[in-house]
This record gives sequence, structure tokens and C-alpha cells, in this order.
Amino acid sequence: EMEAKYTKKMQTLRDEMDLRRKTEIHELEERKNTQISELMGNHEGAFGAIKNYYNDITAKNLTLINLLKEQVEDMKKKETVLEKEKADVLLQNKELMEPLQEAQELVAELQKKLVHYDRDKEALMNSKAHLKVTQKELKDLQWEHEVLEQRFSKVQAERDELYQKFTKAINEVQQKTGFKNLLLERKLQGLLSLLEQKEVELSEVVAASNLGPSALSLVSHKLEDVLNSKNATIQDLQLQLARVCKAHNDMLQTFEAKLTAFGIPLDNLGFQPLSFPFPGQ
Repeated sequence: EMEAKYTKKMQTLRDEMDLRRKTEIHELEERKNTQISELMGNHEGAFGAIKNYYNDITAKNLTLINLLKEQVEDMKKKETVLEKEKADVLLQNKELMEPLQEAQELVAELQKKLVHYDRDKEALMNSKAHLKVTQKELKDLQWEHEVLEQRFSKVQAERDELYQKFTKAINEVQQKTGFKNLLLERKLQGLLSLLEQKEVELSEVVAASNLGPSALSLVSHKLEDVLNSKNATIQDLQLQLARVCKAHNDMLQTFEAKLTAFGIPLDNLGFQPLSFPFPGQ
């Protein structure tokens, strides 16, 4: 159960880390898309501004051309120089337009990156710190798992040792109890046979002696005393036999309870323990 518990906990941590990773990736994608949209908007605005700027320049140049046409007679000498200068200016403007646009785009992109750099750097540091903590927790859980496995192996060894001792004790107690019960039963049978023999001998003696009533009464009283003594002995033996049977049955119940407590099925004994019946059952 503890192994399953910690396995489940490790799986939960993995799922949580995967979810956080996916969330962070999703946030980075959203920020990237936002930056792209802003850059496209800025580029379109810059392109429109440059287009308007050059349209204004073109309009001013057209106005200047019209004015020069009106003054063509006075400015013929300067016309060639102005045309040449105009051509040079247009060429320079054309040459500078692309580098200017690239420089503006680069400046805008660097500004956006500079704004988000500190934020991304802080988020990365936090993620690394959280990853270290999680790795330490995972290492602690692995160490606890190893300790629990060692303890489980030790408990299994102790259980096997107790099972072997229990089986040996069951066999010894059954042998001793069965032998003692056999001796008591044989002793009881011998006493009963002796009692019957004595009764037969006493009947023969009484019949052969032709005793009077008083003597016969005396002999009968003595015989009753002897019989009472023998009966007391028999009852004492029966009581001892009942005590031994009860102790044997109590021991079986105790061992069965211990087996159940240690989680060992009764079928693993390899034999069926016999409970002795009490005398008279």
C-alpha cells in the first residue's frame, strides 16, 4: 500500500510538471504571436509613414519643377546642375530607403526583445528553482521507497521464520499430546479391566465362602469403599484427560489466530490439525 501510495504521488508530480511545462509553452507561443502581430503593425505603420514622406517629397519636387519651368529662361544655366543634383538626391534616397527600413525594423524588434527579456529570465530562474526542489523530493521518495522495501524483506524473513517455528511446535505438541492421551486412555482401560476382574473374583469368593448376612454386609461395605476409591481415581483420570484435550484445543485456536494475524492461510500448513473430543463426546 505504501509503495502504491508513493507511486501514485510520483505519477501526480509528473503529471503536474507536464501540465506546467505545457502551460509555459502555451504562454510563450501566445507572447510570440503577440510580438509578431505588433511587429507587423509597426512595420505597416512605418511603411505608410515613409510612403507619405516620399509622396510629399515628390509633390514638392513637382511644384519645384513647375516653378522652374516658369523660370526656365532665367535658370537654364542652373537647370543642368539642379537636374544633376536632383538625380543624385533621388539615387541617395533610394539607396538609403532600404537600410533605413531594415534599421527601423531591427530597432523595433530589439526593443520588444528587451522588454520581454527580463521577464523571461525571471520565469526561467523560477522554473529552475522549482525543478531542483522537485528533483530533491523525488530523490527523498526514492530513498524512502528503498528503505520500505528493505523493511518489507525483513518482515517477510521474520514471517517465514515464525511459520517454520510454528509448524515445528505444532508437530511437537501434537505428538506429546497424542502420546499423553494414549497413555491416559490405556491406563483408564487397564483400571476398568482390573475392576471387572476384581468384581468377578469377589463374586466367586462370596459365593464360595457362604458368609452370613453380617459378614457379607461388612464385606460389601469394604467393597463399596474400594469401588468408591477406584471410581474417584477414574474420575480424576477422566478430569486430567479433559484438561489435556482442552489445552490442546485452546493451543490450536491460539495458533490459528496467530496465523490469521500474520496473513498465513491455514491451508499452507500441509496438514489438518486434529482437535481431541472431550470425554463423553
